[in-house]
Amino acid sequence: MDAPMQMDTAEDGEYTIAELAQLIDNIKHIDPDARLASVRELTVIAAALGPERTRQELLPFLLDSMDDEDDVLVAMAEELKKFVPLLGGSAYAHILLPAFEELASAEEGVVRDKAIEGLNHIAPQLSPDQLEQYYLPLLGRLSRAVWFTTKSTACGLFATVYPLLPAAKRVTILTAFKSLAEDTTPMVRRSAATAMQDLLAVVDGSVLKSVLLPMTNALAKDDQDSVRLLAATLCCAIAKRVSREDFQSLVLPIFRALAKDNSWRTRFMVADTICQLQSYCAPEFVLSDVLPSFLDFLSDVEPEVRTAISKNVLEFCKNLPQDRRSDLLLNQIVAKLEPLVTDPSEHVRAALASVIMGLAALLGKKPTIDALLPLFLQLLKDECSEVRLNIISHLEDVNKVIGIGQLSQSLLPAIHELAEDPSWRVREAIIEHVPIVSQQLGVEFFNTELLPLCISWLKDPVFAVRKAATVNVKNLINVFGPEWARTTLLVKVLEMATDDNFVNRMTVLFTVNLLTDTCSKETMTRLISPAVCGLHKDKIPNVRFNVARTLERVAPTLDASTVDSMLRPVLMTLVNDTDRDVKFFAKKALLSIDAVHV
Repeated sequence: MDAPMQMDTAEDGEYTIAELAQLIDNIKHIDPDARLASVRELTVIAAALGPERTRQELLPFLLDSMDDEDDVLVAMAEELKKFVPLLGGSAYAHILLPAFEELASAEEGVVRDKAIEGLNHIAPQLSPDQLEQYYLPLLGRLSRAVWFTTKSTACGLFATVYPLLPAAKRVTILTAFKSLAEDTTPMVRRSAATAMQDLLAVVDGSVLKSVLLPMTNALAKDDQDSVRLLAATLCCAIAKRVSREDFQSLVLPIFRALAKDNSWRTRFMVADTICQLQSYCAPEFVLSDVLPSFLDFLSDVEPEVRTAISKNVLEFCKNLPQDRRSDLLLNQIVAKLEPLVTDPSEHVRAALASVIMGLAALLGKKPTIDALLPLFLQLLKDECSEVRLNIISHLEDVNKVIGIGQLSQSLLPAIHELAEDPSWRVREAIIEHVPIVSQQLGVEFFNTELLPLCISWLKDPVFAVRKAATVNVKNLINVFGPEWARTTLLVKVLEMATDDNFVNRMTVLFTVNLLTDTCSKETMTRLISPAVCGLHKDKIPNVRFNVARTLERVAPTLDASTVDSMLRPVLMTLVNDTDRDVKFFAKKALLSIDAVHV
């Protein structure tokens, strides 16, 4: 196929005639990278050829090039999706359908997914006649294909085309969809169950109850758990569309059956979506139908199910009838939570620890102390660092109800263990929560028990932990005030300026950079600036050029006299340093100072 010789360049001037011809030839190049590069420029080629030649020459040429690498086919699907304007408008959009039908039959799932996207993009642009003459036959062929992969692809097309059709045709495609939902291959039934969530949103209420609800019921009784588990999400989708009465009479029976399913995967899905189902249910049915399943899940034999339901404990309890909530929590739910605190699976304990503190606000002070405090204390002593971290990160929820003084004796060992955890990510995570804990425990407790820990984090071997520790210093100053910082915290931090390890000396500078808008002018003048200037003769160049960078940050907070007497002499010395990076940052700092202190 030759490029149109009457054109000197492509429309956007990016390609010459020769380059366009090469792009077209490369679509069948032996090198897959060359083919991929050309396919990614299909819209450019089509724009250069014009609508007629694109329809008559380029599309047939592409149809003949479908036996290719998966990444090439994916790119082709993405480009063809943009072709409708390049063909001459929607009147010619149906010409793209054969190419997408070929892509929809590909072996690789990602190619078929792109074909679904393309077909769903084109369908709304087709006229009723085009839909009936071209699109529906294509949908029928895909639905009746021999290979299950092609039929699975067809499932994803029904929700888009259904609203575009007249009533008679809608009945026809619902029949085709029903045959896919009853296909002998589990993968097709699973695809139908997945696609039904979108279909449920576009059908009217009568079709939902007469056609799709029986399908959902059948899928919930499927012999494959990979299909049954999807019925739980279908129940949630149906609940959004039906009345509360219909939900309770038609959907709840499906939910109850799934909640007692022999497969843990199905029970896991129900446990994961139980709060959604609860929100659609009348209070009396929550107590009679949903709560028993919730309690059963808390003691399920499979840890995956217990993990899923543990994550939902707080939300479920919040949505219980308010007049019965405290009674249900104290007499039924807390008793089920007690074994989970010592569950053999750390994932269960971690999931519970992430939500259990929020129950304090639902119960109030005395019930929390009597029923929940022992569970909090047990989780604070857990051997798993994630469990302890989850408890500490939600201390504020308990503090609002009972304060955290009663947890202080268990808090300190937990914080120390997390601070020394072998995983640097755990050490980094606990630092974030220290200011909140410190604020509640008070300055005296902090000075005695937590201050040495905060200084040790500044010396951690991992940079991410040290960086978090520098931010922690600033947050602590905001909690306890600049005067406390001047007399207590900063004294300890600045002692590191004489540390033998240059990394710790660098950390001092990084910390100071964060404090310029936190500390008072007096502190910056009398305490911090002398310590920073004292490092300008450090034997490590990295320390020296960071001195220059830090002084640039500090200068705007100081009086001009202090800058001239203390900072400028240091920077003048650094300007003559033997290291070029030190010179650069010193000159930059001087220019910055001159702009501020003229």
